Order: sequence, then C-alpha cells, then structure tokens
Amino acid sequence: MEYTTLGRTGIRVSVMGLGCGGHSRLGLAQGKGAENAVAIVRRALELGVNFIDTAESYGTEEAVGKALAGVPRDSYVLGTKAGVSWQGQPCSASDLRARLEASLKRLRVDHVDVYHLHGVTVEEYAHATNELVPEMQRLRQAGLIRHPGITERFAADPGHAMLERALQDDWFDVVMVGFNVLNQSARDRVFAVTKPRGIATLCMFAVRKALSQPAELRSVIADLVARGMVDPAHLGSREPLDFLLEPGVASTVPEAAYRFCRHEPGLDVILSGTGTVAHLEENARSINAPPLPSGALARLRNAFARVDCVSGN
Repeated sequence: MEYTTLGRTGIRVSVMGLGCGGHSRLGLAQGKGAENAVAIVRRALELGVNFIDTAESYGTEEAVGKALAGVPRDSYVLGTKAGVSWQGQPCSASDLRARLEASLKRLRVDHVDVYHLHGVTVEEYAHATNELVPEMQRLRQAGLIRHPGITERFAADPGHAMLERALQDDWFDVVMVGFNVLNQSARDRVFAVTKPRGIATLCMFAVRKALSQPAELRSVIADLVARGMVDPAHLGSREPLDFLLEPGVASTVPEAAYRFCRHEPGLDVILSGTGTVAHLEENARSINAPPLPSGALARLRNAFARVDCVSGN
C-alpha cells in the first residue's frame, strides 16, 4: 500500500480508503450480515488501508466500530458524516452535537479524524455554514473531531456547484468530490482551488455502475454521444472503452478507472466500497497499480473533456 499526506491536515493516509457506503455498504445492503462487514474492515487494515470512511446514514458505523475494537487508535484514520437535514427539518447545532456523540458511541471511539457535512446541496449551503460550521468548530475545540469536512451530492450535482461555492470560503480541511473517467470536471472546478490551499480531497464515484457494468456503460456513453458531448472518434471500435483492454493497458475497465483516479494530480485518497473480501483485494491491486499508459490517459481526457452532467452511478 502506498501512502500520502492528507493535505494540510498533515495526517499520513493510505491512497486507498475503505468506503463503507455506496451500493454495497460493506455487504450489509446485500444482506450479508455484520460478520462479513467486520471481516472486510479487518482485511482492509491487513492490506495497509488506514483510512476508513463511513456515515451516520450508511448504517455501517456499528460494524466499523466492532471491527476496530482493540486496534490502536493511532493506527487508522476515521471519518464519518451527518446530513444537513435531520428528521425532515434543518439540523440545528445541538442536533449535530447529539448526532456526532451517537456516531462516536457506535464507532466505539472518543473522536473522529474527519467529520463531514454530508451530501450538501447549493440550497443547503447557507444553513450549513451559518448554523453548523460554528458548531463544528466548537466540536473541534472539544476534541471530538480533528478536521471539518464537506461532501457534495455528486449524482444530483455532477458539475460541483456546491463545492465551487464552498471553496470560496475556507472552513473545511477535507472535501469529498465525485471524479471518474466519465466526469473529470473537478479537475478545473475543484482541484484548481484545493491544491494551492492544501485542502485534502477524497475521491468518490471512481467506479460505480457505469464503469462496472458494460450495458450501463454503453447506455451512458451513447447518450453523451447523442448530446454531442463525446466525439465517437475517441472511443473504442467495438465497445466504448475497449482500447483500455489492449495489451499493456489494463485487464478490466474498473481497474483502468481506479488507476485513472489514483494518479490524478489533486486527489489524495481514492475511496473504494465493496461487499466482499475478494473484491476488496481486487480493488486494492488496481489502486496500487502504476499509472495508465500516456496514450490511453490522453484518449480518456480528450474523450470526456466536455462532460459535467453524469456521475457514473
């Protein structure tokens, strides 16, 4: 496993992070049970993954807490999240504190390294900063969180409007951003600001449905071609991205997609979610692989340079 510094936090983290949400939620969304989820977290630690990302809404905090029980607290970096709305209403400062305390209890820790406002929209941003950011600062002073963060709602905001607004301020040490082969718009809209400021970046959506299911990929790219956003000349001759499977490039499209994100300047940690230990190990091999060949990399950048309207989900 390779490691990097998580922006201005100064924390050393694995370049692969275990994402405990997504479609699998450590297998819990597929009915695989808590023991499977615990096994995934523990295997991730064995592989050298030291960044664990979960959230109140994922339903995985208890499994993560069980898996981390007895593990030295300084050997892993833990992040969780809370949405800006709560029980159908805007979350208050006191609500946020109570929710964090509940998360800490489920996680069996006395603090988290990163605490995100989760899936914030442009419309929610003013409330988030007026009501919740001051409370996050108090929680930080109290030692319950080390670094404040914010995550976008990428499927609904693939053009990063909320993060562009948030980055006009400088309240968050860490941001979670959607970035993948199909939508690279964060390169100019997010990384151009985060890199010079040392704001850490966590990559979500590196591989979702469109980059793991061939039929879904064909559908998404056919739509982008029909809308004039992708030039077919940049695509494969049979399947849209079959040039990635040529000798010396990659063995699978998901592998190529992870490598594309892993070696993108401006991204610190590539989050990978899974429901099985075997898939976890496969993803770790992909993220630890070398950069894609320059020709394939240039072709991907040229093909999707104008796309900012899909998430790949």
